Amino acid sequence: MAERSSIEHHRAPDGLAAGPGYSHAISAEGRIVAVAGQAALDAEGNLVGPGDAHAQAERVFENLRLALAAAGATFADVIKLGVYMTDTAYLPAIREVRDRHIDPGRPPASTAVQVTSLVRPEFLLEIDALAVVPA
Repeated sequence: MAERSSIEHHRAPDGLAAGPGYSHAISAEGRIVAVAGQAALDAEGNLVGPGDAHAQAERVFENLRLALAAAGATFADVIKLGVYMTDTAYLPAIREVRDRHIDPGRPPASTAVQVTSLVRPEFLLEIDALAVVPA
């Protein structure tokens, strides 16, 4: 089995309050894997969960898992998530799904942003990822 990359989480550096569900900084050594923003589309390009943020988050994290795997990575290798949503009311559903895929004890650095719209009006959220795997 390949050796995992060296990832160090800095959840609450001196002078910073602990972030709810994210690390303030991550340091890592290895090969970088960038995953494009994923929306709630199935393998045929059909929307999953119209109007349902939880269902869309489930599919988005499945798409992230598939993209990471294609590059030889897992959620354990993720050091940064970018979360874009059309309403911050979706954040609890997104976090619930995220916490089943990402170790809450070692969360990545994250950014969560409310946007006025995504590329398609039926998309409620989109998430991109940055991972580091052994070189």
